[in-house]
Amino acid sequence: MSILGFELPLNFAHHPLSELLLIALAGLYAGTQNTLAGGGSFITFPTLLLAGLNPLAANITSTIALYPNQITSALAGRKLAGGVNKLSLGQLFSLSIAGGITGALLLLNTPVSIFAKLVPWLVLVATLIFCWGSFRRKSLHSSRVPTPVLALIQFVIGIYGGYFGGGIGILMLAALTIAGQQVRTATATKNVLAMAMNTSAVGLFAFSSQIDWLAAVALAIGGIAGGLTGSWLVHRLPEKIMRGFVVVVGFGLTGWLFWR
Repeated sequence: MSILGFELPLNFAHHPLSELLLIALAGLYAGTQNTLAGGGSFITFPTLLLAGLNPLAANITSTIALYPNQITSALAGRKLAGGVNKLSLGQLFSLSIAGGITGALLLLNTPVSIFAKLVPWLVLVATLIFCWGSFRRKSLHSSRVPTPVLALIQFVIGIYGGYFGGGIGILMLAALTIAGQQVRTATATKNVLAMAMNTSAVGLFAFSSQIDWLAAVALAIGGIAGGLTGSWLVHRLPEKIMRGFVVVVGFGLTGWLFWR
């Protein structure tokens, strides 16, 4: 596609209406899941694979499509977000952006064939992290994490978030609560930092030829509707049901990816 004399590698692959509806439904569930517990990419990623996208395209398209939902979540909880120990929210935000850019650049320079081999392991690790973070016993006591260590951890999480992203919410919640933040504050903070990571990633992915824009639009519409649905369900549906489903999907997807 040419705009003002510049050739943009935009991908508008054809999808049957039934397939687009399936992708939109996956976005609806993912948006709801992200609002209630997190882990929506465990639903969108396999759906895009089933729609015919390669693993790299599915990962990038999912990141782009779910970004509006992340902006909403971050803005909704901005007043509760804050720094931890000697790291201000601004410093954590900057570390997240830097890590997200690094991870996104690594992803864009990873051949599809290599990324396809890495994906089963990434999904397995993310599922284990999600499982551990969702169902472990929460300690009432926190330990002080040295500021340089916490900064390094956040930067590394940012790299992982820009590269793949599954389980970053759980990783940040664990790091922030161990460092001393209350759970409510940590939840709001990790939403802001996740948006920061994906802002940098989305900025680099925006004109990638790997993005399936038709699928992304369907997924984004479903994701926005899911965010509204999740806000309505947040006090009505047991969170463990949603988390349990994500774990089942994660392990099922891992087995299928290794098998195929």
